[in-house]
Formats: sequence, C-alpha cells, structure tokens
Amino acid sequence: MSDRDEAFAEYFAARSGSMRATAYLLCGNWHRAEDLVQTTFTKLYLRWDRISKQESLDPYARQVMIRAFIDEGRWGWWRRERPHHEPIERAAPDVPAEDRLMLLRALADVPARQRAVLVLRYWQDLSIEETAAALGCTSGTVKSQSARGLATLRALIGAPVTAE
Repeated sequence: MSDRDEAFAEYFAARSGSMRATAYLLCGNWHRAEDLVQTTFTKLYLRWDRISKQESLDPYARQVMIRAFIDEGRWGWWRRERPHHEPIERAAPDVPAEDRLMLLRALADVPARQRAVLVLRYWQDLSIEETAAALGCTSGTVKSQSARGLATLRALIGAPVTAE
C-alpha cells in the first residue's frame, strides 16, 4: 500500500463514522447516508494528493458531503435509487423512540438547504462562519436558513406538550 493510500485509509477510519451520522441526519435513511458518505470519500480520494496537505481537511470533506447531498436532491426521480422497503432504524438509548422518530420525520420534511444548515449548526456544532464555508454561502444566508429551518421544524412538530 502506498503512503497516499495509507494516509487516506487512516483518514477514512477516523472520520467515516461521524460523517455517516451527519449524512443520516441530512437524508434520514441509513442506506442513503452510506451512499452519501461513499460518494464523499470517492471524491476525496480522487483529489487526495491536492487536499491531504491542507490543514482544513475536515471542513473540505464536510463541504463535499453537503454539496453531494444538495445535488442529489436536484436529480430527477429517474436517477434516484428506490429501496423496496425501509429498514428499521435504531433509536439512541437516551432518547425516547417516539421523540426521535418524530424529529427525524419532521427533519426529513425540511427543505434540503435548511436541513443542511440545521445539521451543521446544531448537530455538528459548527459556527455560523464554518457553516457558511461548508455550504459556500454567506453568514447571512446561514442565519436566515437556520431561522427558517427551525420555524419549519416547529411547525411540523407542533406545540410541545407540557406537564401540568
């Protein structure tokens, strides 16, 4: 194995799990998330000689994944893969399954660009500037998309139930 391949394999081993989790939040399906991560790492591998020397490899990888996700939404229905059945998703142990499913369903109904902003800002805990860099837009766009995305989520989820 060459040094190039070894460096790429190390990066893949270190980052693929967190990228898969982020991809799942973007698309709401583990199979599509794996495809998205595979597309991302394929694009990274093709450019590895140029980008591996950069200190900002994680933001670049995140930007590639977000752009691939948004581009996927632009494809016509004939280019998308359609599974025959949906797999059973596993809930996190500390979150009630009903709450997790409700949030994931609502997140799936948020427009792709707003969803990307919400995932990067609130799941990946990126700053406004880092999110803007990942999406290739301005900070103002991140702020407005974040506000719109949160409003959409609130409308889809409805009013919270409070204990009396």
